[in-house]
Amino acid sequence: MKHGDFTELAKFYVDRPGYSLNLLRYIKAHIEATLGRKIVVADVGAGTGKLTENLAEIGLSGYAVEPNDAMRQEGIKLFADQDCFEWKSGFAEETNLPDACVDWVLMGSSFHWTDAPRATREFCRILKPGGFFTAIWNPRDIQRNELHMQIENMIYKEVPNMKRVSSGNTITTEQISEKIQGGGYFKELIFMECMHDEWMSKERYMNIWRSVNDIQVQAGKEGFQRILKNIETIIHDYNEISVPYKSRAWTAQMHS
Repeated sequence: MKHGDFTELAKFYVDRPGYSLNLLRYIKAHIEATLGRKIVVADVGAGTGKLTENLAEIGLSGYAVEPNDAMRQEGIKLFADQDCFEWKSGFAEETNLPDACVDWVLMGSSFHWTDAPRATREFCRILKPGGFFTAIWNPRDIQRNELHMQIENMIYKEVPNMKRVSSGNTITTEQISEKIQGGGYFKELIFMECMHDEWMSKERYMNIWRSVNDIQVQAGKEGFQRILKNIETIIHDYNEISVPYKSRAWTAQMHS
């Protein structure tokens, strides 16, 4: 497995948690009030549609763009009985969407994989005048929960020099400002954060771990199997698991 290759993980992504609906509603309200119209969105790097599903839940429609065929097919299956989002093959740097077709572009837990200068230039191409871009992540908020701190400490004992590509937890506004505003395309960066918790079965919880790319790459196949077995041992006596999350979003408006 390689960093950034999610082909083998697509089947597990359905079990990943969604983002904070409260946070997304606040951003949506700000954009609609600013633009004074109903908005169309593009979820770029949509994966299997976790963020796309949340956007549909708050009444939005538009496009879902995903480069990985396996991930995109899972998303298409998720939306099989809905027509609010049109699925497209494309990258952040080349979305294959028409010029000025959306009001709001989002990337959920994926902006760190992009060539930021090329991606922000592409977003300005597909955005209508005055449109917005949001980079959002949904890291676990493990400091709030002893169980998850125990699991995290175990993982770092297994892989002492592990470097997370990005869970979104350690990203700073200064770093995001450089990536989003560095090309001169966007202004007025706004940061929002919202805590939320999700209850899940042990099977779903384990599938979320099986979907994690960067730990698998660094631990290796045998090391990652040991990590999974250790997690199963730690949660053995739990019927359900409450997992704390913290959606973190940076939103900026395109220069006129």
